[in-house]
Amino acid sequence: MAETKFMEDQTTGGTNPGDRIIGPDDTILVTGAAGFIGVRVVECLLRYGYRNVRCLVRSPGGSERLECIRHAHGPGARLEVVSGNLLSRDDCLRASRGAAVIYHLAAGRGEKSFPDAFLNTVVTTRNLLEASHTHGCLKRFVSMSSFSVYSNKDKPRGRLLDETCPVDPQPASRGNAYLFAKIKQDEIVAEYGARLGIPYVIVRPGVVYGPGNEKISGRVGIGTFGVFLHLGGSNPIPFTYVDNCAEAVVLAGLKAGVNGDVFNVVDDDVLSSREYLKLHKRNVRRFRSIYLPHSASYLLCYLWEKYSAWSEGQLPPIYGRGTWHAFWKKTRYSNQKLKHRLGWEPRVPTMEALDRFFESCRKRSRHA
Repeated sequence: MAETKFMEDQTTGGTNPGDRIIGPDDTILVTGAAGFIGVRVVECLLRYGYRNVRCLVRSPGGSERLECIRHAHGPGARLEVVSGNLLSRDDCLRASRGAAVIYHLAAGRGEKSFPDAFLNTVVTTRNLLEASHTHGCLKRFVSMSSFSVYSNKDKPRGRLLDETCPVDPQPASRGNAYLFAKIKQDEIVAEYGARLGIPYVIVRPGVVYGPGNEKISGRVGIGTFGVFLHLGGSNPIPFTYVDNCAEAVVLAGLKAGVNGDVFNVVDDDVLSSREYLKLHKRNVRRFRSIYLPHSASYLLCYLWEKYSAWSEGQLPPIYGRGTWHAFWKKTRYSNQKLKHRLGWEPRVPTMEALDRFFESCRKRSRHA
């Protein structure tokens, strides 16, 4: 019966069971498993019928939800929660031992300095790649990247941003440590794939939202001095609901024949910045916002960039023209590669996802 259930659950993921590179009892490692996306990836794997999932967390205190998931799925699911630091080569060796697929979701998000971001994103990824290569049993390394790595300049097809678009060649110039580290992480994953033959896939989600991440995306605008500057206007925002994103990540680790591929993750019915902001005010709370037209926001970013250079970096260049192109330039987004190559479809429709999200925002506001 358990094997039958595994086969049934696998077919719900958009690809045939025969297209999967591992079986239900192969070991799967998820780093950052207690995080916003990580817990959904673990839940999705168990729903698909995989019974041997190892969850790496930084500290035992952050694994309460994983323990709830383990109890909910019963003794048939071997959900192993281990604590460790990816800066430790020994911890990497221990965590990756026997893993056929690794979902590498852990990254340094809170670090504002470039050295800290590099250490906690790039060095940790290198340690994990080397450890997995030592064991010799890895079939797929899934690395979590981000839409922010794209420069959004000189695109081959005008306003459409897809996987063929160039990555920012000068990430340090945007003053964003997280972006810089993600680009370097992508580079080291591709390097180890070419040099050591490590099979990998890179996943680049857009704006991932859902319960647990209630912030308004910077692609919509920025809050400053008590006023929200609305910069997105009619631009589509590359939203992906967290459950839909997690399923795309899971499929990237299971589907045969996609080694070396990059997949952007964005839902079907994306909202414009203006539509989203209106819904957020209506469903969560009212607040004052001022809309800046594209020409005005570009000028603001130009002046910010120039002052940053004149002040020799005393004002960080984080809101320069590079950020304007990446966040607020008129752009369309595609998920066709994700659908065609992985068989992915968003499980949660946009309006249902927004209802869940706004309810979570209201609860957070009440307890703030």
